[in-house]
Amino acid sequence: MSTDAGPAQILDNAIASQRIHSAYLLSGTGPEPIEQALRFVRGIVCVGSGTRPCEDCPACRRSSAREEPVIDGAGTKGPLYRHVGDHPDLIWVERGERDTRVRIGQVRALQSALRLRTSEGPRRAAVIADAEWLNQESQNALLRLLEEPPPLTTLVLITKSPAGLLATVRSRCQRVAFPVIPATGPADEETQALWERLDALPECGLPNLLEWASEYQGARAPAATAVSQLLEAGGGWLRDRVGTRVVADQPVQGELEAFATLQSCRKNLVQRNANPRLVAERALFALREAIAR
Repeated sequence: MSTDAGPAQILDNAIASQRIHSAYLLSGTGPEPIEQALRFVRGIVCVGSGTRPCEDCPACRRSSAREEPVIDGAGTKGPLYRHVGDHPDLIWVERGERDTRVRIGQVRALQSALRLRTSEGPRRAAVIADAEWLNQESQNALLRLLEEPPPLTTLVLITKSPAGLLATVRSRCQRVAFPVIPATGPADEETQALWERLDALPECGLPNLLEWASEYQGARAPAATAVSQLLEAGGGWLRDRVGTRVVADQPVQGELEAFATLQSCRKNLVQRNANPRLVAERALFALREAIAR
């Protein structure tokens, strides 16, 4: 497998050669990691010839896009996981819409499902699309699956950044890194609004900073989601500053330190179930410190 191959080509080569690992970790921003993970697992079970997925064989027709059930991490108002299309050998796990993490019950349900024999073909695959939202307990449960994977089974983890995953989880996966999309400006109106507020941080006094952090109070699920958006927007904003300052031959140590703090904030938010308001407060202080130098 060529080390010069792009991430999508690495996955295509694995299918073409049938040298498919038991676990992959796809990381990167934007929609491509999820799109390629979906294409990859559909290709794993494809029974057509030539390029896979072929989109024509019975397996491809079963795994094709359709209206999917809404996952509920508690399993009360929806399934703990779903299938890709209605293919029984392709499992998709993601955070429930009201959840602040991928729950351990979902990981255990996945373990139970993968103990069963495949339904249609020799291979099967499972995707965890929100791997950055696995807390430490869930990752430890997942680790047992990574250490003793069922035969002819492939697990695909998707994350914006692998930094939030345990080193023991990362080490058991084939890493496929997609390029980080350069921050050339906010991608949407909500991010635009956050960037404008971040631009005004030098004039933001302590009372205003605490007031901003207090916006992330209330029910934990929506508050944690909002803080996650703040952390992502803050990371993009910092990358944009770094690019500008490097071109101008200006120091970027403050921005790099702030970025490390944002990574730590994400870990605390997900793995340690930290208070979203306090996480936001720490992140905002780090961002203001970065540009105060």
